Amino acid sequence: MANWAEQLQGELAGRGLAVASIPGKGRGIVASRTFFPGEVIISQEPYVSTPNKILVGSSCDHCFASSNLRKCSVCRVTWYCSSNCQKVEWKLHQLECRAMAALTEDRKKMLTPTIRLMVRLVLKRKLQNEKVIPSSCIDNYYLVDALESHISEVDKDQLVLYAQMANLVDLILPSLEFDLEEIAHNFSKFACNAHTICDPELRPLGTGLYPVISIINHSCVPNAVLTFDGRTACVRALQPIGKDEEVSISYIETAAVTKKRQSDLKQYFFTCTCPRCVKGSEDDALLERYRCKNQACDGFLLSESGEKAYTCQKCSISRDEEEVKKTTREIVLLSDKASSLLSSGNTTEAGSIYKTIEQLEQKLYHAFSITLLHTRETLLKIYMELQDWQTALTYCRSTIPVYERVYPPFHPMIGLQFYTCGKLEWLLECTEDALKSLTRAADVLRITHGTKSQFMKELFGKLEEARAEVSFRLSSGRGHGKQFS
Repeated sequence: MANWAEQLQGELAGRGLAVASIPGKGRGIVASRTFFPGEVIISQEPYVSTPNKILVGSSCDHCFASSNLRKCSVCRVTWYCSSNCQKVEWKLHQLECRAMAALTEDRKKMLTPTIRLMVRLVLKRKLQNEKVIPSSCIDNYYLVDALESHISEVDKDQLVLYAQMANLVDLILPSLEFDLEEIAHNFSKFACNAHTICDPELRPLGTGLYPVISIINHSCVPNAVLTFDGRTACVRALQPIGKDEEVSISYIETAAVTKKRQSDLKQYFFTCTCPRCVKGSEDDALLERYRCKNQACDGFLLSESGEKAYTCQKCSISRDEEEVKKTTREIVLLSDKASSLLSSGNTTEAGSIYKTIEQLEQKLYHAFSITLLHTRETLLKIYMELQDWQTALTYCRSTIPVYERVYPPFHPMIGLQFYTCGKLEWLLECTEDALKSLTRAADVLRITHGTKSQFMKELFGKLEEARAEVSFRLSSGRGHGKQFS
């Protein structure tokens, strides 16, 4: 194993990186040279991966593409988009296929993504040990073995679940002998080391285990970002990273108050001590507190000890506690009703109620409130679905100032929101605005996503089209209809 560790260090050294012991964090990755914004720090194919949706054929098992899918005729579980993807996967899938084909239909329904990921892990280890498929210094089971499982910190109920899942793997692969305790430990490793594979617009596609990238530690103010091209994971610098500086990414959604972020990080068994978590209170006040009763004031309310009122920290105007509670209760009741309508497909009616909720929240919460932001994000999705582009644009624009407050300047969420805004403006023939929004989107996303993916080529194409139309409109004053895509 030491030999593999030395080979990994050698491989990383060639990329300007090193594995190091970070005080209070364990292993981490540090830069041994300077990285600049947008520069690829490291990219890696998954050791194993699986789509989120099994049996329904929503994506290719190898590349995660969603078109031209065909089901494996033997196991009736796996899907591929091309013969090339099938050939690349064949040595692994050949064993997996036999195991899954032997299962009853009821057993096949028990093939959750996590179970399937473990089956593939067991089979890949076997094939690499037998030298049927190659291994390398960044693609071998020793790297998986070195990952922290935190099994001693897992509660009893979860341990029982891991043991049950290990027994299920044993039922799926009865011809193989393996250590059930080790499988249970590996399930625990999945929980705190596997990554959600997303499309360029950050929609979840599947799960992958990237043992080298898993060494990178978390920060709520990261200096790098993890994105995916298909199932290839790519870490890019968001800001200059100097020699001997630790590389960090975010494991969680960072548009949240400190308490929520710390709660979300519990599954990783550490307490974040990044500058944002240490500082905490000022940002949290804006993100979660109530606004001043004076609509012209941008202050937030503080609860006075022993008083049944909230007082603005800026202008000292008080707001009755009972009034705040009454509005909060009304929002909760409306939210439950709107959510139920939305889940049952009554999109138009749900949209009307969410609009009422937004109006109440505008009076209650600070303009940078995360609660208000989430309501507006929901309204954006609703009116996009209803193809009410003008209303959708209004809500899209309303989210951007908050995104710019809660995310670092080069964060994919900011770029993607500007992209959506630009496409809506383009569709509504607000061409100058569209050009500005698409330019902002490109400025951010070229840093977080690079420039070579199909997604970025489409963005650059829309940007050039917008530039051309602005020039055309300035010269002729004419326009044409468009379709949103």
